[in-house]
Amino acid sequence: MSTDKFCTYETAWCPGCGNFSILECLKKALEELDMDPYEVLMVAGIGQAAKTPQYISANSFCGLHGRSLPAAVAAKIANKNLTVIVDTGDGDSYGEGGNHFIHNIRRNVDITHFVHDNQIYGLTKGQASPTSSEGQITDVQPTGSINAPLNPVLLAIAAGAGFVARAFSGDKEHLVSIMKQAILYKGYALVDILQPCVSFNRVNTFAYYKKRVYRLDDSYDNHNKTVAIQKSMEYGDRIPIGVIYQEQKRTFHEKNIVLSSGKPLIDMQYNINFVQKIIEEFI
Repeated sequence: MSTDKFCTYETAWCPGCGNFSILECLKKALEELDMDPYEVLMVAGIGQAAKTPQYISANSFCGLHGRSLPAAVAAKIANKNLTVIVDTGDGDSYGEGGNHFIHNIRRNVDITHFVHDNQIYGLTKGQASPTSSEGQITDVQPTGSINAPLNPVLLAIAAGAGFVARAFSGDKEHLVSIMKQAILYKGYALVDILQPCVSFNRVNTFAYYKKRVYRLDDSYDNHNKTVAIQKSMEYGDRIPIGVIYQEQKRTFHEKNIVLSSGKPLIDMQYNINFVQKIIEEFI
C-alpha cells in the first residue's frame, strides 16, 4: 500500500499548534485504511481547525460558521459511497453549530465528526468557547468566563449517539487508532480531540493534558451506557481518552424508504415532468 496517497500542504497555523498533529494523524488514518482521495469528502465551517480540509488532498467543502454538518449530511445522503468527514473546531461544532450537532445525532447519518477542541476561539483572537472552563481568563474575559462549560461527550451520549470518543492530539498513535475506528463505524461518530492552542489558551496546554490524560484499557466496557455517562463526566485531575461509548444503531439510510434500496441517490432515476410540475407550483 502506498503511504503517500494523501498530500498535506503548508498551513496558516501557529508554530506548535495541536492542529498539526491532528492533520498528520488524519492523513495516516486514511492511508492505513487504504482509501483514495477521490473517495473522501472533508467538510468544515469557519475557524482555524476548519481550515483542515484545505490542507489535505481530498474533496473538500468549507461553508458557513457552524454549518458544516448540514453540508456533510447532504453529501452523504446524495452519495452514500463517499466517506464524509467533518473536521472542524469546538466553536464551529458546539457553539454556532450546536443545533445541527444535536439533531444529526437523532438522524444518525453515516458521517464522521472530528472536533478540534482547544477550548477557545483561536481564529477570532481568544475569547471563551462553549468548552472553556468556568472562570477561565481570556483577553476578552479578563475576569474569567462566567458560563458553565459544555461537556460534548456527555451530551452526545445522552442524546443517543452510537459512537462517542475522546482523544488527545499529543498522543498520535492513539489518535490514529480512534480516527480509524470512527471512520469505519456505520453511523454518526463523534471524536472530541483535546487540542492545545499555544497562542490563546494558556491553561489547557500540552503539559496540562500530558499530566491528566490516560487511555481506557480493555477492562473498560464501552457498550454500557450508564458506565459511559459516568466516564464522560470524569474531567479534571484525570481525563480518559478512548472510545467512551459504542452501540450499533440503524442509520438514516437504513431507515429511509428511498435510500434503503442501497443505490446512491445521485444514481436514481427521476421523473423530470413530476419535478417540473412541483417547481411550477412555486412560480
